[in-house]
Formats: sequence, C-alpha cells, structure tokens
Amino acid sequence: MVQGVSGVVEEIKLGYTILTNEDDVKITIPNRHIVGEIIHNSFESSSLELSIGIAYHCNPEQAITVITKALEGMEGFDPAKAPQIGIDEFADSSINISVRCWVKTTELFDTKYRINMAMHQALTQNNIEIPFPQRDVHLIQSDQESSS
Repeated sequence: MVQGVSGVVEEIKLGYTILTNEDDVKITIPNRHIVGEIIHNSFESSSLELSIGIAYHCNPEQAITVITKALEGMEGFDPAKAPQIGIDEFADSSINISVRCWVKTTELFDTKYRINMAMHQALTQNNIEIPFPQRDVHLIQSDQESSS
C-alpha cells in the first residue's frame, strides 16, 4: 500500500511506479510520493484481517469451530499459510472473533466479502447470536430527590 492505494507492483520506472489493483486498474504513483514511505509489498498474497462479534452468552470455542469449518475449502486463500482464528477482544457488546488470513492480492475484496458472508451464515445456522451494540443505563435516585 502506497499513499492509500494498493495493488501489485507491475513496473518501477525512474520517475514513477505502476501498480495494478484488484479491478485491473493501473495506478501510476510518482516515486517522490514513495521515497521515505513504509511500503508493504506482499506480491501474490495480502494479509486480510476480519472480525465478527458474538454475544457474551454464546460459546466462543463453538463459534471458532463453526467459522473454521465454514472457511475450509474456500478458494482464494494462500495454501502455504493457514487462517488464524481466535478471540480478538472482549468489547462492550460482544466477544469479537478475529480471522487473519493470507489471500490472493488480486482477489482481496472478493475474498473478504465471501468470508464475511460465510461467517454470518455459519453463525446464524448454528444459533450463535451476532449482537447489535447496546448499553444498559441504570438511573440511581439520590436521597435528596426521593424526599422532594
């Protein structure tokens, strides 16, 4: 990723670098924008990190197993690197399960959307609740207010 755009490096010239993105669009970036920048060039594969929340009353081990099975055999993963799936965070309204995987750079968004749909369908079919953000509010009445 360079200057907010990503793609596979096709060519590096003296004055510019050409990337090709997932939509087969060629992106030309002047090298003056690249010098001194941190560049992640993962060639054929890119790291994809996704997260989905489950309700606190649901079993995270079951959710991880369900997600793992849903992703088995799915195309687009780098066969040399197995997806990593686990508890990422204990958030306000959910236990967030994270999926970290390596996918073909040229199919990054397509694979992301397919994984998200597969996770949603698998959790729903196994009655694992995906909660919406919520907050409990407790009103406490002070002694002064109760005597008025």
